[in-house]
Formats: sequence, structure tokens, C-alpha cells
Amino acid sequence: MKEKIDCFLPCRNLEEIGSTLSQLRGARMINRIFLLVNEDVLPEEEPSDITFISMDRIQSEATMRSIAQHATATYTMLYTKDLPLTLGLYTTRRMVRVAEDTQAAMVYGDRYSVEQGQVVRHPVIDYQLGSIRDDFDFGSLLLIRTSLLHQWAEESPATNYQYAGLYALRLFLSRQGTLFHLNEYLYTEEERDLRASGEKQFDYVNPANREVQKEMEKVATAHLQAIGATVNVSDYKVPDFTEQDFANEASVIIPVYNREKTVADAVKSALSQKTTFPYNVIVVDNHSTDKTTEILQSLQQEDNRLIHIIPERNDLGIGGCWNMAVNDEHCGRFAVQLDSDDLYSSPHTLQTIVDAFYQQQAAMIIGSYRMCDFELKTLPPGLIAHAEWTEENGPNNALRINGLGAPRAFFTPLLRQIWFPNTSYGEDYALGLAFSRRYKIGRIFDELYLCRRWGGNSDAAL
Repeated sequence: MKEKIDCFLPCRNLEEIGSTLSQLRGARMINRIFLLVNEDVLPEEEPSDITFISMDRIQSEATMRSIAQHATATYTMLYTKDLPLTLGLYTTRRMVRVAEDTQAAMVYGDRYSVEQGQVVRHPVIDYQLGSIRDDFDFGSLLLIRTSLLHQWAEESPATNYQYAGLYALRLFLSRQGTLFHLNEYLYTEEERDLRASGEKQFDYVNPANREVQKEMEKVATAHLQAIGATVNVSDYKVPDFTEQDFANEASVIIPVYNREKTVADAVKSALSQKTTFPYNVIVVDNHSTDKTTEILQSLQQEDNRLIHIIPERNDLGIGGCWNMAVNDEHCGRFAVQLDSDDLYSSPHTLQTIVDAFYQQQAAMIIGSYRMCDFELKTLPPGLIAHAEWTEENGPNNALRINGLGAPRAFFTPLLRQIWFPNTSYGEDYALGLAFSRRYKIGRIFDELYLCRRWGGNSDAAL
């Protein structure tokens, strides 16, 4: 192979990445090594085979432009962490060979991470046209075609993004060619953020990250405009809430499987709602093997507004259970979500949601929720209000962010046209994207819902 690689990696401590540098120096495909450093890391004497580049942060536009300015080899390898990296056997050769064979704009792969002394596999997934989440997991080792890096630097207007430079580059590359997932374990790195994935997923709603999110939204929207994929909210249809008669104005939908610890609280929370209209509660009990079924049967005897459904099928995920409830003859005009381990914040939540449908002329309503423990004490990050949502750009930004909020409620006749995917995670997000293409999603930014965190929660480990 004649192709060469210029390698760029952040550095906060030269001694800490000494083993990484030794590997790179010994790799025949490496043309030059560049260390991205803050000024306080610069040594008095630079090694002859390493070039130091001053940077502010690895994700900034200025850093990406500086990398483009210095890169001259056929490929640019970027490592995005300032921690030791161990390359797999012939990793650089393998990545280049695949880049040559596929003519990919960028190649990324699976990895091992060392977590508290244990080696853990971290496979990643293939990139698709709609994979514009700014936290899409590429791992931390990227091989980029340098000619496209130069093209991005020349064609992209200077915007001085402090946080979204790498994201802007990645979306540009996706418009130029394939971002190829090499389904092999290519490297090993140390993982120091040991929080559960269910906790990490809320970083984007942390108020401290608000400026980051504003930049990311601008980049994502510009990308969607470039590929002709933006939603024009002025073309929205207005739902006709009088098109069909319903015995109940609303139904609270609760899919459940083995939640003997929590389901009674959830059902009682739903049945205690104070409304000016008739409503019921539909629980789809997906063949529970603990005492969940027994608990629901007892509750049903106490209140005939509780509809207890046990599917005949055994192949339903949460989305499939929702479809059963929505297609049931007892389902009301509006189908309102309540997870089997959560609670409504007050007895007025259901009334607030139904009122919002009429006030906002929306086909779907999404509220706000508070993270709490089983004693209802607030857990970080507290209220999840999705304040980033705007009526003008919310549907477009929804492709970028990690979720849309809760509780979610739907106009039943439209839901019966779209249906849930039969999955047990992300099924509600899919519905939000589907509705937002043609109908307004209304928002309630006040707390309506209590999301109780515990080890058995479906968000605990994604």
C-alpha cells in the first residue's frame, strides 16, 4: 500500500500516551503524528517526529480547520479522546484497505473498552441516511479521506462553532460518500465515564449544555436543508376531532410485563384522574409471570373503568401491546401514555393533556416529566421539559436529539393509520417522528409525569 495516514490525537499528558505514540511510530502507514494540545501541555523541546498543534477543544470548528490545514497524506486518522489507545493488529492497514475498496468518505469500527479492569466489547451500528444524531456512536477512532476534509474546509462558511465543528464535518462527509462501519474490533481504550447508559442519555437536556445544543441544532438543520429533508410546518394538516364518535374521550394506555412492584401505583394514578369527560384505563398485560396479572384482576374488580387485556399472541413488544390497546373497541378519542413503573404528577394531568389537543390543534401532545426515585425525591437532571423544542424547527431537530419527552398522547384515528413499530424501545420516538412529518406536535412544558428510576427500568441500561 502506498497510501499514508496523518494521525491527529488530543494530548493532555505526554507520559500518559507514551505507549500510543510508540505504536504509531512503529506503524509503517503513519506519515506524520500531530498532537492536539492546550498551550500548557507544550514541551520545551518538541520531538522531531511529532508536530504539536494548539487547540481549544477537540470538537470545535477551529480544531477541525487546523487539522485540515496540516493534513497532507491520503487519509487523516483522528482519535477523539485524550486517553491511551491500543491499536489492534494491523488496524491502520485494515482501515485503509477498506477505505480504498469502498471509496468511503470515513471508516469507523468496533472497539474494546477497559472498564474497572474488565475488557468490554462495544460494537457499533451501521450509518444510515437518517442517522444524524449528534451522539451517534462512531467510537473514537475515525479514518477520514483527506481530500474531503480539505473540501469541507474550503466550501464550508466560517461559523466559529465552539462545540459542533466535528459534527458539522461528519454531516458534510455523509453528503459526499459512505460512512463505512468496519464490523471488527479495531482498538482498545480506557473508559472513565462509568455512568449507566440510562443516565448518560440525559446529558443533552442538562441546562449547562444549552449552548452546545443550540450549535448542534443549527448544524443539523443546515444539513437537512442541504439534502432536502426538512419538514415545512406551514404545510401541516389540522386534525378533525369530530370525525368519529367515541364512548370515552381518553384512554390511558399501560403496557406491562412483570411489574408486580409498580403496576398498582401506575393504575391507581391513572384511575384517580379528575376530568370533565369519561375516560378509561387499558392495560395490556404481556403474559406476566409474576403477580402482575393477579394484581390487575383485583384492581379491575374494584373499578370497571380498568380494561385488562392479555394478548393471545406471544410475539408482542411494547409497540405491539400499544397497537392492541389502540385497536380495542374501548379505546377513547385520545390515547395517553403511562409506563407501568411511572405516575402522573397530579390528578389533573389527563385533563391538561386533552385540553391541549383542542387548544393547540395538535395530533400529538408531549408533556414534561421529572426524574425521581421511589420516594419521589428528585434525581438529576430533574425536570425533563425539552425546552429545545420550537414550533418552527422542533420536527427537524427531533431527528438529532435523544427522545421527545413524556407523557405522550395521540389522536386515536390517526394513530390507527400509522401504528407503532413492534419494538420494546424507541417505539414512541418513531411515532413522534411519523406524526411530526404531517401534523403538529403540541407541547406542555409544565411537569405532568413522574419517571421513577430503578434497576429494572427499561432505560436503566440501553
